Amino acid sequence: MTSPHVVAISGSVNRPSKSRALAEAVASAALDRIDMRLSVFDLIDAGPGLGAAFGRDALSPDASAVVDAIESADALIAISPVYKGSYTGLFKHLFDLVDPASLLNKPVVVGATGGGHRHGLVVEHQLRPLFGFFSALTVPSSIYASDHEFAEGKPVDPTVLARIDLAGAQLASLLLSRRSYLLPERKEQLRAASAA
Repeated sequence: MTSPHVVAISGSVNRPSKSRALAEAVASAALDRIDMRLSVFDLIDAGPGLGAAFGRDALSPDASAVVDAIESADALIAISPVYKGSYTGLFKHLFDLVDPASLLNKPVVVGATGGGHRHGLVVEHQLRPLFGFFSALTVPSSIYASDHEFAEGKPVDPTVLARIDLAGAQLASLLLSRRSYLLPERKEQLRAASAA
């Protein structure tokens, strides 16, 4: 059986970014436990075609490639910086263009980065419900990291590092448990039920 493909998406339009560093740290924690293929994207990888598209058919090739990667992944790591008390608008727009059935039962780690702890509940009050809409399987441990919990662009706070490790372990555990994938006809039944 091939290794699962995990896509990490950072909701930042900057590179490097704390959101990307957090996503890569979660991926590294999972990689310590399971062999997997990893693709990491920032919103900048989708290019300006993402914001200009009102529908899937209007996406640029770069933006379409990012959406396709999300839909075809076996699991996601979704991290967004907090802007104005929420995840970024382009991050939401990206997921507005994702086929809802493609994330059904897909393991997802959610997290966010921000200037201070006052935004810490963005993960639980906004990111988790977003992926709940898709009927994705968000891991129990989410991660929020403030600016002061980074050094040289990487998370260093012991509590944040412990949550990263726990989320990575939970993601690896879910991926390992899915080695016996659903039969294709059962998968199609579930897709049809979620689209109704």
